[in-house]
Amino acid sequence: MPLLHVSAAGVPRFLQAALGVAALALTLQASAVNAGDAGTGAAPLPPASLTAERFAHDVVRSADAGGRTFGIIDKPAATLWVFDAQGRLLASTPVLVGEATGDVAPPDIGTRPLSRVKKHEKITAAGRYITEAGNNHKSEDIVWLDYDSALSMHRVRNVPGEGRARRLQTPTVADNRISFGCVNIPDSFYDRYIDPLFSQTSGVVYVLPETKPLASVFPFATETGPALASVTAQPGR
Repeated sequence: MPLLHVSAAGVPRFLQAALGVAALALTLQASAVNAGDAGTGAAPLPPASLTAERFAHDVVRSADAGGRTFGIIDKPAATLWVFDAQGRLLASTPVLVGEATGDVAPPDIGTRPLSRVKKHEKITAAGRYITEAGNNHKSEDIVWLDYDSALSMHRVRNVPGEGRARRLQTPTVADNRISFGCVNIPDSFYDRYIDPLFSQTSGVVYVLPETKPLASVFPFATETGPALASVTAQPGR
């Protein structure tokens, strides 16, 4: 293992603690903005959907994230948006989420082997999660959302016959529903944003509901209808 591990927009790991999460978030935000202006061919940072934008405003207004960096996952849009503590959009990425539509996973889901999880139970449960660094049974680093329910965010898995990495690159979100419930994230995005902002320190991740009213899951939210995606996927997403 190298003594100097570089991650998060080239910021050495030992400096991340010194800079603090707020400073690191500003560094990442500047990097995201500059990427679209540097003439390197990188696309500018896309805007958040109306649903995510309004919800981020509610998070900041209510101080629900407690001054932490926070992420918003919209399952119908199969997208994760990352915001700094002031509600400024840092980055977004397509993700893979649970195969089944729904907002509540079975209470014993975290104690069952995968072979005993039925198709309709493969749900990414809606809710507010304070992140925690962890490892899976293969000693791979992951970010726990809910340890008891075995719900986590991790780098996209290579599952034979499922083509998960390819699913993240297609322009449609229809094929992004494939996991048992965990959130699969592109490797590069995980290393650049998830690891420094949600693993090395605690952040908050909000998984928006897709069948329940938004306010029934998040009382501080101003919208009362189901948190359905307000934008469609764009080609090349």
